[in-house]
Amino acid sequence: MDFFREQDIARRNSRLLTLLFGLAVLVLISLTTAVLGGVSVVGGTSSLQPVTMAEWLSALDWPLFFSVAAGISLVVGVVVLFNWIRFSQGGDAVAEALGGRPIASGSTDPLEQRAQNVVAEIALAANMPVPPLYILDDERGINAFAAGTSVQNAVVAVTRGSLEQLNRQELQGVIGHEFSHILNGDMRLSIRLAALLRGITFIGDVGGVLLRSVMLGRHRRRRSGDGKNDATVLVLFAGASLYVIGLVGGLLAGFIKSAISRQKEYLADASSVQFTRDPSAIASALKVIGGFKGGTLVHSARAEEMSHLFFGQVKHSLWSLFATHPPLEQRIQRLEPTWDGTFTERAPQASAPELESTSSPASTAQNEGLSAAAALAAAAADMASDQGAVSQEQPSTNPSQAAGHPLLPHTLIAQTREPLEAMAYVLALLWHDDRPGAEAATEKQRDILNASGVKGLTDRVVTAHTDIAALSSHQRLELLFRSLPAVKTLSEPQRDNLNRLMLLMIRADGEIALFEWCLFQLTRHHLERTGGKNRFKAPRHASLKSVKVALDAALGTLALLGDRDTEQAFNAGADALGLRLTLPDQSALSVADFSKAVDTLADCFPLLKPKILKAMAKIAAHDGHVSGAELSLIKAIAVVIDCPVPDALLSAIVSEAPDH
Repeated sequence: MDFFREQDIARRNSRLLTLLFGLAVLVLISLTTAVLGGVSVVGGTSSLQPVTMAEWLSALDWPLFFSVAAGISLVVGVVVLFNWIRFSQGGDAVAEALGGRPIASGSTDPLEQRAQNVVAEIALAANMPVPPLYILDDERGINAFAAGTSVQNAVVAVTRGSLEQLNRQELQGVIGHEFSHILNGDMRLSIRLAALLRGITFIGDVGGVLLRSVMLGRHRRRRSGDGKNDATVLVLFAGASLYVIGLVGGLLAGFIKSAISRQKEYLADASSVQFTRDPSAIASALKVIGGFKGGTLVHSARAEEMSHLFFGQVKHSLWSLFATHPPLEQRIQRLEPTWDGTFTERAPQASAPELESTSSPASTAQNEGLSAAAALAAAAADMASDQGAVSQEQPSTNPSQAAGHPLLPHTLIAQTREPLEAMAYVLALLWHDDRPGAEAATEKQRDILNASGVKGLTDRVVTAHTDIAALSSHQRLELLFRSLPAVKTLSEPQRDNLNRLMLLMIRADGEIALFEWCLFQLTRHHLERTGGKNRFKAPRHASLKSVKVALDAALGTLALLGDRDTEQAFNAGADALGLRLTLPDQSALSVADFSKAVDTLADCFPLLKPKILKAMAKIAAHDGHVSGAELSLIKAIAVVIDCPVPDALLSAIVSEAPDH
């Protein structure tokens, strides 16, 4: 699956969406003009006198059409703008509108613990920070969705039915499907679609309000003995007409959702296989849905409005033309061409584990022979609860270790779920104690922490540094990704204090190392979307030539790492891009220049970004070996330029890079 190309397709689909939306608004304007023409004719005659077609047509003219067009455009525009502003605050606003509840980091519910572990595993396989997880407690159907306008403010939500009916492997498949929507760019398109379509259906809501007001007025007049009046007839006619127009708008909205959504569901199913590295996971989940009485139905009042966000169809569709998702049979058939057509019937809560934990060190050692995912989940849950129950599920594959990466110790995983502990681990990654001759800088860092205003922070950071001293570059990056969700829950003053402390600790030795840049930029990049902040920028650079200076600085800095020949490595990256680049003087390759260059590259169009990453991989692999530090730097750059690279795709990029 080429995630970058899918992002570009999503961008083109945005243009198609705008075109279809414009056509739908034009239809509504025409229908509303016809209704108002009829109202004007009815209003000028007796309320009981029939109106001829000639009289109706005579009331229609261009001034009326343009007046209606202006009014409809204004109303729809205001509604769309209001909803876009509301939804663009982040996926949490969408999840809460649908009845979602955020899962607390210390949850003792074994089903919620398992879901948290699965989300973390898939996020790490995608090389992105772990998004918040929401549960739709009142929904017994098997469904899920991802919402947000970017990787930074994305959330993943699952229904209670998904937790109770799916086993761990199947849940991985469903959540992997949702992560593909995050990386493909579908998620932002879906939010835009929801805002636009709300504008189309709003006219019907106005008609419904008018009808209800007429019904309420008739009831009151009946009690008071008043008779009918012409105004009531006009309001009833207008309300009924607008309601019918709203139904037409709803049909148009359904058609647009179907046109935009169906194909991307096939792509997301295929992408899920890349994340989980288990072809049977998503197919098995679809079979369970097919054999489950509740299917994927969602009963939230706003579910239909957001139906295109979900994993499966939220309502029964009368016509396949308006279905937002392909039939289950077709989705399974694409994943398993030899499928015999049999769905999986499962008793209620048959897959529910007792607890993802281990009861003793001995059982932990025993689990080391099982799959990485089972060990990770068991160890992480062991820190959350000491109840001693053992999951009866079959172990499933952990995407991160399947990619060849060692897992973090379970003690660290548990600590990263507590906000202050997570903050301490982020700062511990910047501790200078392990550098030669860093005594003065370390003492300065200690003074900075003592003056932070956070009681006990210095001791926490020193202890955390001891815990992480032996971690590899990949594990340190994983630790940061796991810590960010808890850090996001800090208050705004606490987050601002963290940013300030990070800068002071980085500058304590008078130098800025590339890893320190990575750490700070990744943290800043994800925290600045918290609290309603939105830094989304439309791409500006359509060609690599327009960012030549930035490429000189970024590729030149990367070429300086390692023991390779700097100039030859730099030229290898330039050749991969097909450009004539100039290697800057080493004195000009500061971390500040590198930071500015990466910010510029972040404004490139989606299809240019994989070319840049491939050039960086070419440089990193020029000496025949890609170090952990180099790989972590490429991952960090990918995240900062809003293009996180899944492990499967990154492995392919790196494997293509060497010339030997």
